[in-house]
Amino acid sequence: MVMYCIKCGAQNSDEAAFCQKCGSRFEDEEETRVAIRDAGRGLEPGQQEVIFTVSPTLKFVMAGYVLAVVAAFLLVALFSMLLPGVSPLITIFIGVLFLLVPAFYHLRQKLVRYSLTDTTIEIDRGLISRSTQNVPLRRIQDVTVTSTFFQRLLGFGDIVVDNASENGAKVVLDNIDSPRKYAEMLLQQIRRLER
Repeated sequence: MVMYCIKCGAQNSDEAAFCQKCGSRFEDEEETRVAIRDAGRGLEPGQQEVIFTVSPTLKFVMAGYVLAVVAAFLLVALFSMLLPGVSPLITIFIGVLFLLVPAFYHLRQKLVRYSLTDTTIEIDRGLISRSTQNVPLRRIQDVTVTSTFFQRLLGFGDIVVDNASENGAKVVLDNIDSPRKYAEMLLQQIRRLER
């Protein structure tokens, strides 16, 4: 067999250690190595790998803020035209109170978190009093994505998970952005566990 020098291009014997023309040393070819991903890399014993964590969408909360601001401006304008004797500070204060409604829903959405680990779905709710619901993936029988017309219009939906518990309960991951993507990740993880 023939081997070519990578520096000068001269032909050399397959068994040569140095090039006959330029004298360069032939390096042993590096073996191709396949890196195998360590699934449990960096995890403590008993700790689960988190595949995704997602919270309910804030799209309609943002729409609520916009509506609250518009309503506050209209209220201030209406009070100033109809009741000129009322202090503008009072009307502004009442207008700002409109923002408390979307702020409440914003906080409520932020206190819910859905996580998929390598073996369970975890649903965390609450701030001071916190509850966590765990649904083992081996008990899941069906995963369905549902969207109302309004949800489809804005690009979010619900993921309904049927599990094989004694009461046949359904777990709903409400108002998730791109629900099909997360449902597919969930189904892939269930398939991995079945192998």
